[in-house]
Amino acid sequence: MAASDVAINPFLRDTELPDFPALQPQAVEAAFTELLANNRRAIEELLDTVTAPTWQNFVEPLEALENRLEKTWAPVGHLNGVTNTPEWRSAYETVLPLLTEYGTQLGQNRRLYDAYLKLKQSATFAELDEARRKVIDNAVRDFRLSGVALEGAAKVRYGELRQKLAELSTRFSNNVLDATQGWFKHITNKSELVGIPDTALQMYQQSAKTRELDGYVLTLDAPAYLPLMQYGENRELRRELYTAYATRASEQGPQAGQWDNSALIDEILALRYELAQLLGFANYAEYSLATKMAESTDAVVEFLEDLAVRTRPLAQTEYRELQDFAARELNLPDLQAWDVPFASEKLRVARYALSQEELRVYFPAHKVLSGLFAVVEKLFAVKFIADTSIATWHPDVQVFNLHRGADVIARCYLDLYARSGKRGGAWMDNCRSRRIDTDGAVQLPVAFLICNFSAPTASTPSLLTHSDVTTLFHEFGHGLHHMLTTINAMSVAGINAVAWDAVELPSQFLENWCWEPSAIPLISSHYQTGAPLPQELLDKMLAAKNFQAGLFMMRQIEFSLFDFKLHRDYNAAQPRPVQEIIEAVRNQIAIYAPPAFNRFQHSFSHIFAGGYAAGYYSYKWAEVLSADAFFAFEEEGIFNRDTGARFLHELLERGGSREPMAMFVAFRGRKPSVDALLRHCGIGAQAA
Repeated sequence: MAASDVAINPFLRDTELPDFPALQPQAVEAAFTELLANNRRAIEELLDTVTAPTWQNFVEPLEALENRLEKTWAPVGHLNGVTNTPEWRSAYETVLPLLTEYGTQLGQNRRLYDAYLKLKQSATFAELDEARRKVIDNAVRDFRLSGVALEGAAKVRYGELRQKLAELSTRFSNNVLDATQGWFKHITNKSELVGIPDTALQMYQQSAKTRELDGYVLTLDAPAYLPLMQYGENRELRRELYTAYATRASEQGPQAGQWDNSALIDEILALRYELAQLLGFANYAEYSLATKMAESTDAVVEFLEDLAVRTRPLAQTEYRELQDFAARELNLPDLQAWDVPFASEKLRVARYALSQEELRVYFPAHKVLSGLFAVVEKLFAVKFIADTSIATWHPDVQVFNLHRGADVIARCYLDLYARSGKRGGAWMDNCRSRRIDTDGAVQLPVAFLICNFSAPTASTPSLLTHSDVTTLFHEFGHGLHHMLTTINAMSVAGINAVAWDAVELPSQFLENWCWEPSAIPLISSHYQTGAPLPQELLDKMLAAKNFQAGLFMMRQIEFSLFDFKLHRDYNAAQPRPVQEIIEAVRNQIAIYAPPAFNRFQHSFSHIFAGGYAAGYYSYKWAEVLSADAFFAFEEEGIFNRDTGARFLHELLERGGSREPMAMFVAFRGRKPSVDALLRHCGIGAQAA
């Protein structure tokens, strides 16, 4: 790499953290063209010179190359998500095929595979520590999953499939974003918004102002959509928003065909099946499980269907109660999908005299965040301290250093608020992985933590619903998994190489403290007076914890079974229409059917544009692990430092360096049981 390139192109500067103000989309393609060419040359030189591979002379140099590539790509992928301008999107889409091609070539490089295999079979392998052995074992496995044994036309076809699938996933994601942001409704008459809380009205007014309009603007972004669906008295307006939201990126609804993902879904499924077949798997679900905890496709389906059987009686009871209440109290004898959130919130208020809006004033974002830090400090003896010296991509973004004693051991970027051009949802991503270079210098792990909460207005700070609070804790659990690692081998440090059906364990685990009476005072106080959450409200909140838990569980099982059966039962000779598959799963699982125009699958980015293909079940699978892990704290003390230290040392610090079941057993002393999850969700009676 020429020195002049380093001076000119900010992506090629080997900095501790990304220099976000200097990063411009126009520089992306040149940076990766140079970097990938450099990596290819270095790998060939390594293979030409190393005849007896060891960790030091072979794996460490490869890790250094991978680290440089990861550090360069991380801000590109990240900025494509949080500042999705046409320029960033174009830069991302230009480079993604180059990276896919590079990854495919590495995965099918027979000389690389033979070198790893030679190291694994050498006498020095047994002398390596557990993490380094895991790196090599994973590499050998992943070479096989990447088609290293393929020859001729099959090898070429595998590369084509990988390239095309990456392109299609990006197009799917872009369609969802464009459809979400391409629809809005302008309202000038406030009477149409009866029932909407002031915090949401202020947000709608702000949205109107940004479009240089008077009145109010409703959008399909979650912070705008959910308040209308939960509180809006105008049934026709709820129906209109629901229709737009439930038909995003499909052939139905107000944007019918404009950003339609129908053909993409069919093509993605066909290509995934073909890829799995090329590698010797019966279907893509079987291929997906090769790197997961679950032992077989049948085991996953049996797990989900058993959970559904246990949960169904409670869910049916909950829905009958909702129907009766809606007919009796709300004059809604024909309860529709766009009525369910509204009626549910009314029932919650009637039953527990509690609304999410009543709680919101006690959860200002800054208080929740400081309380989250306090919970983590109590559990794991670490401390988060803000660092205002680090440049970011937006003024709202905060940076925190994670301290253990006087030492900084990790960092995180926190981007909390929804805004135009930012992808919806909440996620954690990797900015830097922990590793130790040949000189012994430690590269600290760094995490991106992204949410889409309501932004502060001119008169109020950002006020979170309790659901928002659990979302923040969830993503921070992922962040802690990445930041608290002590593993020095990069590819198994932090969240790297963690089995997909175990990766949600730390995130779901941390959510539990959002419900703990001893933790809630740390994360709540009235945004104006600083008064603590009243005991009466706390009691109501805890009483309402499992409100409609059965319906929520069945909904998650429905998504999981749809995803898994979609990939397990694919028939290339006669593909079954996707709409027919989701309807069949709903007939088996759903407590109530959505309208015929609903096209949930067309915006199901988790499986068509994320990493959850034939893996959405992981949320429920990991929830069993997290509930059982939390049960240890219920037994030994919610803030028991010894229990926290054991969870830290046996699970969080180890990253992907050990099989997740072995880590769980080391912490818990036994294999996980589903009973804790059922009890936490109020389904204990069905667990017998």
